[in-house]
Order: sequence, then structure tokens, then C-alpha cells
Amino acid sequence: MSILHKIKAYLYDNVLTKDNPNDFTARTASERSLNVQQICQSATNRGGADISASAMEHATELFLKEMVYQLCDGYSINTGYFTANTTIRGVFDSPSETFNKDKHSIIFQFNQGEKLRAEIPNIEVEILGVAEASAAILQVTDVKSGSVNDLLTPGRNLKIAGSKIKVAGNDPFIGVFFVNTTSNVRTMVEESDMVTNNPSELIVVIPALPTGTYHLEVVTQYSSGALLKDVRTATLDKILTVA
Repeated sequence: MSILHKIKAYLYDNVLTKDNPNDFTARTASERSLNVQQICQSATNRGGADISASAMEHATELFLKEMVYQLCDGYSINTGYFTANTTIRGVFDSPSETFNKDKHSIIFQFNQGEKLRAEIPNIEVEILGVAEASAAILQVTDVKSGSVNDLLTPGRNLKIAGSKIKVAGNDPFIGVFFVNTTSNVRTMVEESDMVTNNPSELIVVIPALPTGTYHLEVVTQYSSGALLKDVRTATLDKILTVA
């Protein structure tokens, strides 16, 4: 079978396993994140669509809006490429207890479908070696919803797993930051809201962020020896959402 695609990745210390201190995890060296408009333009440029990019984008937006509408009514979605469903998180203490947004939450879950899985044999993975010994965020978990690398619940805890992410140093700009992807406004986690501050794990209280999407950054001078002269920034390669 011919290889049609290639993914490049670096290896990082696997801080999520405790039994083997010498194993690694791979992170895709993603060049950028593509939006609907860019995907539609790419499809027309390479001959993968028989309509204009603008027409394709319009049809896609209509489809996605209708899909969201149906998900909000509790329907499950199966496009062949991915499945989606609505899930309620939280514990109900009695048969008569009703939904309480302060202790329960609604999330949308997406999983790969059969058509997407069928493309995996067409992908070649090139490991570029062990990444430079710099800070890296590997995974975040929203404690309230249980969501991984996806949702944020303001006022509740966020677990951040990574490598060399302890916030330390004397630079005034070190800390944990949520950066709005639209406005680039940076919201810093107050020092008093840092529950755990270890090299491989941070637990912070998520600030009162407005609805939107965010990048997560950890800025620190920490190293395993003396403090670094300059700050270094670790950025999660996923976009997080406050719904």
C-alpha cells in the first residue's frame, strides 16, 4: 500500500507513567491549526473538490450548525469520519435529584469513525528524536468535567501534566497564562490559585475566563539545576474552550 501522508513527531519524557522512568511519549510536530476556510481552500487548490472554496465553506458551516443543533437535542451523530454524542457528567445523589449546573455538566464527546480509521495505514510516522530538554505541556484535565485537552471550567481546578513546567524564577512575567485566541488577551493565574507546583504537574484554579477559546502557556525559568537566565515558554498544542 502506498504511503500518502507523513507525520513528524518528537519524543518527550513520559511523565504519565510511574513504573518506567525511561520511557517516552511522542508528540506530533504540528505546523499549525487549520480552520474551515483554510481546509476548503486547500481542497480546491489540490483538486479535491468540484465546487468553489466559498461554496464548500458555506455548505460545511450549514452542516456543522445543524449537527450542533441535533446534538443539543440529545441525538448521536455518525458521519462515518467521526461520531459525536452528548454526555452528562456528575453524580446524582438520589432518584429525585434534578440537573444542577453547579455540580453537573454537559459535554460533547467526539471519537474517530470507520472512514477516518481506514486512513491510518496510509500514514508514515517519522520520529525526529528526543526533543530538546525544554519545558513541555503534555496533557491537561479539567477536573470538573473530566475533559482532557478540551474544556475549561472557570473557578475549578485544571491539572497540567508535562516536563519541567514548575513555575519558578524572578522574572516578573513567569506564571501560567490563558491566551484568548481571538483577542490575544493574556489572563494570568494568580499565585494563590496555584494548588500544586511540581516539575511534572501543576494544578491551578482556572480564572474567571469569558466564553471563548484559549491557548495555555507556562512561562518559567525552572531547570533541574540553577534557574535559567531567561524565561522559556511551554505551550499546549491543543486549543481549550470555555463554553
